[in-house]
Amino acid sequence: MPTPLPSPPPPPSSPSLDELPIRLLTPEDLTACADLSEDRGWPREEHKWGLLLAAGTGYGIDDPLGKGLVTACVVTSYGPGLRAIGMVLVAERYARRGVGRRLMRHVVAEAGGTPLTLHATPNGQPLYEQLGFAVTGRAEMLTGRFSFAEPAPGIPTRPATAEDLPAILRLDTEVFGLDRTHMITRLPAFADQLRVAEEQGEITGFAAAWPNMDTHVVGPLVARDAATAQALVASLAEGTDRPLRTDVDVRHEALLSWLKANGLQSIAFNAVMNLGIPDLPGDWSRRFAPLTVAAG
Repeated sequence: MPTPLPSPPPPPSSPSLDELPIRLLTPEDLTACADLSEDRGWPREEHKWGLLLAAGTGYGIDDPLGKGLVTACVVTSYGPGLRAIGMVLVAERYARRGVGRRLMRHVVAEAGGTPLTLHATPNGQPLYEQLGFAVTGRAEMLTGRFSFAEPAPGIPTRPATAEDLPAILRLDTEVFGLDRTHMITRLPAFADQLRVAEEQGEITGFAAAWPNMDTHVVGPLVARDAATAQALVASLAEGTDRPLRTDVDVRHEALLSWLKANGLQSIAFNAVMNLGIPDLPGDWSRRFAPLTVAAG
């Protein structure tokens, strides 16, 4: 009888999810991050991922089967006063297996006591609560084609210039409560429009509209009052034929009512959650919308 062939060696066992290393992401991971967004039914948002990976710190776990990322998130730092966590995603094939929790615990540990903030969807909120985050506010997401049905106040606005940047940075630091120069200085290249409101030579507000898939996102939106915020949004709407999208602090009832009267519809509410700080720094009354909820 012929000698039987030896059995092939068993395939190497895959490491458990708890053993997979968490690594730093780079801008070269942009496509993998966009693929992960698409895997979970989110828009790819490559433009936004590019900003966050360049200005922040990304964390992720590679799929041992070579199929992209198991999980990812991005942390935007504002010095020792605050870090913002965003874009927390887990691939559908690894959902409900604890990898998102493990990644978040790593990010919290890496912060070393620095206060953290994030915008949580209803699905994500229970996990963050288990990690010690507390709800401190809410933001309402709106989208739609701006109708100009209800006029904006006649407050003058104009395109921002390079000479406006120092004044914009001073106003933003005063309102945001921390220095985010590394984000604001990227706006001229990141956004399709950047406008300021100006009265008697003083810049009283600024806003950007940046492309995200088929919409223009209005953010940041910083203004002296609701009337100035309305004037800035209306001027941005005049400069685009795309639908607008924005996330507004629910305490800004006058702006929200005006946006809805002009065709924008509410599509979601997110909880603003903090860890290690009772409330966000700065002046919420002049902070109407974030640059992106992923960056605080």
